[in-house]
Amino acid sequence: MSRRCDLTGKAAQTGHKVSHSNRKTKRRFLPNLCNVTMMSDTLGRSFRLRISANALKSIDHRGGLDAFLAKAKDSELSPRALEIKRQIAKKLASAS
Repeated sequence: MSRRCDLTGKAAQTGHKVSHSNRKTKRRFLPNLCNVTMMSDTLGRSFRLRISANALKSIDHRGGLDAFLAKAKDSELSPRALEIKRQIAKKLASAS
């Protein structure tokens, strides 16, 4: 399982651990990933996603999973999140 957020695409980064003597050692900066169950208002069902804590805050700010996916770029989303986005768009198109 990759250490990548399903919604924002945030992934592990590399850098240096710097000691007091200024020695540099390679290290990894891992994203703060959480396993959450998000509810889709349009579809009326829940989805289990592995997202970063930052994405969780963004979802709340934008007004839910549906609004977040509507604004999100397709290139950043995981294949599973893209499928959810397509299902929501299809449901909204058939409703209107």
